[in-house]
Amino acid sequence: MESLFDVQARKLRYTPTKFVRSLMYHIDWNARMIGIRGARGVGKTTLLLQYIKLNFKKNLEKALYVSLDNVWFSNNGLYELADNFVKKGGTHLFVDEVHKYPNWSQEMKNIYDDFPNLKIVFTGSSLLEILNARADLSRRAITYKMQGLSFREYISIETGKVLESYSIEGLIANHQEISPQITAEVKPFQYFDTYLKYGYYPFYREQRDLYFLRLQEIINMTLEIELPQLRKVDVAYIHKLKQLLLIISESVPFTANISKLSNKTGIARATLLSYFHFLEESDLLINLYKQAKGISKLQKPNKTYLNNTNLMYALSPDYINKGNIRETFFVSQMQHYQINYSDKSDFLINNKYTFEIG
Repeated sequence: MESLFDVQARKLRYTPTKFVRSLMYHIDWNARMIGIRGARGVGKTTLLLQYIKLNFKKNLEKALYVSLDNVWFSNNGLYELADNFVKKGGTHLFVDEVHKYPNWSQEMKNIYDDFPNLKIVFTGSSLLEILNARADLSRRAITYKMQGLSFREYISIETGKVLESYSIEGLIANHQEISPQITAEVKPFQYFDTYLKYGYYPFYREQRDLYFLRLQEIINMTLEIELPQLRKVDVAYIHKLKQLLLIISESVPFTANISKLSNKTGIARATLLSYFHFLEESDLLINLYKQAKGISKLQKPNKTYLNNTNLMYALSPDYINKGNIRETFFVSQMQHYQINYSDKSDFLINNKYTFEIG
């Protein structure tokens, strides 16, 4: 176990805390078990390490960060680690990459039940597997969804300035006062085009020339590994799903003709509709429907967008449609709200506000 503390110490040394994601302040860290799910590359590991670094400066022995893809777990078990950790006075166990560990949800449940004084936070890049495993943990874990960087967060990273977060209600009611306050601090349009291309995933700061390559790896891993393993998607259809993503990326925006797509791809209508649902679960798509309740995976979406604008540039950089990218940006920023398709405008937010994107 000492080797795991050594790994944690090395990681903490290189973990910056100047900028912290907004989600940090919305999580109830007092809960006994917390799950953080989201797409690969959105910053879940960094969030855990930042929390440890900021809250356990004087008692690091109380907290332990482990990644379940560490070779240590090839000969050691998660439950045994928790047992030894608690015996040595540990109080907070942070478990990353849970999808890399067989039967992780069962062991997590046992840890929760057997060590009532231990707080557990787990994350997983494999959003699909976390969703599948929630049946075992539904009565125990509070789960949070982590998105990529908002435009506000991106500007904060680039400028070093902390910009206030506003609710949609506050923006609509007070936009005339809020707008000059923001533009007095920063010039948002100076950063807008770059954000659309590179700013959603925090790893853009590492090697920008390899950014789209990493995005393509995320897409391929989701389509080629996660969907066949976790949603039983036929491997023979994977290349057709890639074609579907390209079509959506280049559309103005995309409104699915399921019968036509079914004939073109050779995928049965019901199966194709379920694939739209799975692609949204994996944070590759956003599907919009007229009604908010009672949506099934066999219901046709009224509109479909890629999850964020960076995916558009990764998939089809030479075919970017201005109208599509503007609408994709809007739905990407609105994911914390209930967003629906509207016959009267482009979007209906919280069943109250209608938006037309120019």
